[in-house]
Amino acid sequence: QVQLVESGGGLVQAGGSLRLSCAASGRTFSTYAVGWFRQAPGKEREFAAGIWWTGSRTYYADSVKGRFTISRDNAKNTVYLQMNSLKPEDTAVYYCAATKDDAIYTAYDKYDYWGQGTQVTVSS
Repeated sequence: QVQLVESGGGLVQAGGSLRLSCAASGRTFSTYAVGWFRQAPGKEREFAAGIWWTGSRTYYADSVKGRFTISRDNAKNTVYLQMNSLKPEDTAVYYCAATKDDAIYTAYDKYDYWGQGTQVTVSS
């Protein structure tokens, strides 16, 4: 069993930066691929970024590519999402999710474990 807890959300002006953290419990977390998803009010949950269990592979949605960076520290059981050049359209609740499969999925129903989410609000 893996439990995920996100932190680092907040209110930031457009063009600013935030770093989200996803802290996990469970000895096997380092073998899981992790994705960051986001959900804006009235919209479906969408994939933002994913990272393979070793950290050697990453994948980004076109909407965040070049602005967001996903990374992980398996010694700390933590995955990060560095978000730069934030835009108002990045406003959403951000969730991290983990899958036992050896793959980075963009579909949210492929993930086995979810955090509770952290709110990111970008003002114009």
